[in-house]
Amino acid sequence: MDIDCGAHAIRRGGELSRTVLPAHCPPAALSKLRHPPSGRDIVSPTHATIVAMKIAGLFAGSGAFEHAFATEGFDPCLLVENDPAAQAVLRKQFPDVAIENDIRELTRLPSNIGVVTAGFPCQNLSLVGDKSGIQGNKSKIVETMFPLIAASNVRTVIVENVSFMLRLSSGSAMRWLVDRFEDRGFKWAYRVLDTMGFGLPQRRKRVYLVATRDLDPRTILFADEGTPPLKLVPTLQRPLGFYWTEGRTGVGFTVDGIPPIKAGSTVGIPSPPAVLFQDGQVLRPSITACERLQGMPVDWTNTNSDAQSQRARWRLVGNAVSRPVARWVASRIKNPGTIGTFRRANLRGNHRWPDAAWNIGTGRIGVDACDHPLDIQPMSISHFLDASWHALSDRALTGFIHRARSGSLKMPSGFLSALTQAKSR
Repeated sequence: MDIDCGAHAIRRGGELSRTVLPAHCPPAALSKLRHPPSGRDIVSPTHATIVAMKIAGLFAGSGAFEHAFATEGFDPCLLVENDPAAQAVLRKQFPDVAIENDIRELTRLPSNIGVVTAGFPCQNLSLVGDKSGIQGNKSKIVETMFPLIAASNVRTVIVENVSFMLRLSSGSAMRWLVDRFEDRGFKWAYRVLDTMGFGLPQRRKRVYLVATRDLDPRTILFADEGTPPLKLVPTLQRPLGFYWTEGRTGVGFTVDGIPPIKAGSTVGIPSPPAVLFQDGQVLRPSITACERLQGMPVDWTNTNSDAQSQRARWRLVGNAVSRPVARWVASRIKNPGTIGTFRRANLRGNHRWPDAAWNIGTGRIGVDACDHPLDIQPMSISHFLDASWHALSDRALTGFIHRARSGSLKMPSGFLSALTQAKSR
């Protein structure tokens, strides 16, 4: 199937042509996202072309990736997504953009597409997935984008996925991806980025891979470097986020924040994390709170359509790209910066993949880069607490306490006692 994007440019003057920002985003974060640090900007020879580029969002989900790019002036004109609930969101939020159901039925991308965003399925690459790898039944669909890119005018591709892919099977998924970009003449760089480093209190580490034909990808992902955050010890002196569905092998303790929002259990049941607050309450964030914790406008995923359910909304939010992170990437594509000073090492043979690396045509280089490129402190999780949150049920508390006591994980002092007291309220 061929697509002509000429009639599907995003509306000027509509919501997506403006800079739409969630009200909770820290002013310092917005300033740095809008205006890269002074004295470090370079105008690329292709700057004018980059600004005018149109986007194709492959594996678009609920469109958070593409919305982030739209706020930086890029124009989505093709979205590809096969989930009916996600399609309903895309139709609501991108009413003038062409939406296609199946990437496998596309024969080419529109000739005016310059940027491709691709947050492809992570189920086979995730720590909580089946770990079957890049050739697993879900994640292997990413291979369908390479013939489309090769036969197109696409200049830049941005791929996002879970950071565990760098560890799984010695990083075979990343090796598979960069091999294919290199075979097609792309330079590339990738970096693990944490949502916490962009002002939101959600610990969510994801790999962002930028592959380009024209730009130096290092001027995008390595033009900024923040101060590595201090590792806070979980205590009851601050809100403590954790996964109540776990308890034996992991808990995901996060001080004054939450662990990564998930799409749901293996059978699709929503399983948002919980937070033990200083007053002893144990509460679960609502779907709207989790939208905000992903940087989305409230009710972004709410379409009230027949194709949608609460389970579907949780799946869409859990699978989404964190919008402030994607927006920083978009801002640096539009305004590349100077490459910072990083420790580097050549990657040879069957090496271990680090959390950051690049190849600009002179070999693969591992880079020691922080996952917080901007010096932004996350807001307290308390700023996201409102009447929409729900108390964790006694049944859920009892199950977690039982698993935690029968397991071997070390719990913060007083943590289980606080949960027991919460159960008795």
